[in-house]
This record gives sequence, C-alpha cells and structure tokens, in this order.
Amino acid sequence: MARWVRVASEGELETNLSVAVDGKPVAIFRTEDGVFALDDVCSHEYSLLSEGEVFQGEVYCQKHGSRFSLKTGAVTGLPATQPVRAYAAKIEDGGVWIEWAS
Repeated sequence: MARWVRVASEGELETNLSVAVDGKPVAIFRTEDGVFALDDVCSHEYSLLSEGEVFQGEVYCQKHGSRFSLKTGAVTGLPATQPVRAYAAKIEDGGVWIEWAS
C-alpha cells in the first residue's frame, strides 16, 4: 500500500537533492514545472542522477549522458535502455513528500 512520506524540508530542496527512503536512494528535483522524484541510480551504470543536470524536463546522467524524463522515468537518451522508477512528489506544509509503496 502506498503512503506519503516526508523526505526533506522545503528549504533543503533548491534544485536537486538525494534522500534515502527505507534505505533506497531517491533523487528529488525542483523545476519551474514542479517537484519530481526518481530512483537516484542510473539504470545504465552506477551514477547518481541527483548529481546530473536538469534541462527541459529531463535529467542527464553525468557519467555517460543517459537522459530520463522527470515525469515518468522513461529513457529519453541513450546509452541507458531501461527506465528508472518515478514517484509522485509534492511540497506541502513546508515539507517535500513522495508517494512510497512499501
């Protein structure tokens, strides 16, 4: 069953942030289009997406340039071929929340 989990305070999230939920790394992104959350590890080769650049609704992996949609986690640029998981995210009551299924 999914539940909303507070992962950070709003003040901690300027643009990109890495958090752990139940021991799993999750990348949080804040853009002019909203707040997004993805698995933090690139599906191509280990690299943290939270350390990548965000541009036009995509995050670019810093290691090999794979791109992923912030909204869906879908691959939008090679060399990655597998998507990363996307989570619903919101800012509410001064906190950053993601919908987490345990």
